[in-house]
Amino acid sequence: MFGRAMLTIVSVVGTVGLVLPATAAADHESRPHTNNMHALGHSPHPATFHDPDGVRHINSDISFWGTYAFNGNYDGFRIIDISDPEAPVEVSHPSCNGDQGDIFVWENILVRSWNSKKATARLCDGQTVPARWEGVHVFDISDKAHPHLVTSVTLPCGSHTLTGARDGDRLIVYSNNSSSAGCVDGTRANDDPVGDFMDVIEVPLGAPQNARLLHREELAGPATDVRTGCHDAGLILGEVNLLACASADTINVFDVGANATPGGSLADPVLLYTISEPGVGQAGTNGRWHSAAFTGDGKVIVAGWEPGGGSAAECESTDPDVDKSAFFYDAATGAKLGQWVLPRAQDGAPGVIENCTIHNYNVVPVRSGRYVLVAGNYQAGTWVVEFTDPANPQTLGWSDPPVIIPEDTGGAWSSYWYNNFIYESSITQGLNVFRFSGSPTAGAIRLDHLNPQTQEFSLG
Repeated sequence: MFGRAMLTIVSVVGTVGLVLPATAAADHESRPHTNNMHALGHSPHPATFHDPDGVRHINSDISFWGTYAFNGNYDGFRIIDISDPEAPVEVSHPSCNGDQGDIFVWENILVRSWNSKKATARLCDGQTVPARWEGVHVFDISDKAHPHLVTSVTLPCGSHTLTGARDGDRLIVYSNNSSSAGCVDGTRANDDPVGDFMDVIEVPLGAPQNARLLHREELAGPATDVRTGCHDAGLILGEVNLLACASADTINVFDVGANATPGGSLADPVLLYTISEPGVGQAGTNGRWHSAAFTGDGKVIVAGWEPGGGSAAECESTDPDVDKSAFFYDAATGAKLGQWVLPRAQDGAPGVIENCTIHNYNVVPVRSGRYVLVAGNYQAGTWVVEFTDPANPQTLGWSDPPVIIPEDTGGAWSSYWYNNFIYESSITQGLNVFRFSGSPTAGAIRLDHLNPQTQEFSLG
């Protein structure tokens, strides 16, 4: 699927040494990388966007519970035993034939996004999904070898990504629609296009079959005419209790707990302020805010956007910095603190491009107070960045796959730190595991589980 290409030596921010094999292979062991990025195991799941809709198995986002990784894909999700990071093993792959496949996991419950209407009926775990249906499916995953579908929740604007948390005896799950084509909810005067809201779903822990839509949280903005709703949302609990929705050209930041703003809760967020960045998400930029995350202490928001919709080449040497950056904002005020620019150009090959944006990421939970970002950036691969001083971020390490020949949309959909390892969901290959060696991540907290868009505690 991938070709082999000769490597060109390029400069890297910082003093990290390079490992430069003679050729770059498709697997994560032999691709260009810094010498502190150690390739470990791989769970294969070959896929390609060249396959038609309904056949694709594109690998998407990841969640973790104990020693299992749950890797969403365009036809369901895979449950992978990661107890040995050098030899991850697929346990099961229930089929659910709706694209995107973003997931949220809590104990024995898994919620999966169904992103867009289908012209004909499809199947999810053997059950018929009617034509033009959109929403989320709720699975019982107590038997990892035999998960089963327990219910579905209809959402007229679909579900692109999910963020959630436990709220007493229930789960609150935020479903983000990211501009479903032809979406009409019929509840607002300005209904074309609509979707400028976030769906709030309740899943009872003792009766997940009774999952339901609680309400729709309307969003502030956009500043220009690019109404899309949240693409994704980052949540932090503990002593912070904030939710950041990456929406169109306007990030919405909400109070979801016992803060100074009266009434804020997980089920009913209260808007605090919005964030906009010149050149990001506005009409004519061919993109929108994509992701948001918080530092462990909740003091900084890390925001990224997706120019070109994820399939275009947007990290080339000729591209402006704004198209290949992660942005840092003060979580109390929304004031900009700095930005990190991807330092390694993704210039592709003659006649072939590399799709690239700063896509899905999390912040390593370290007790030292240092801020370390782990990010998956499509064909730029997986990167580790320290931004303890947000005005002067430093690249620590990377693993960058070669250009895909013949051309395909590929690379790292998501890369996350979990219990001292980095897990990368490779769009066309499956799950890759790395170990990063370096003092900035020393003393990282081990977790019982992780939904990367949710931080269930704050570090004071």
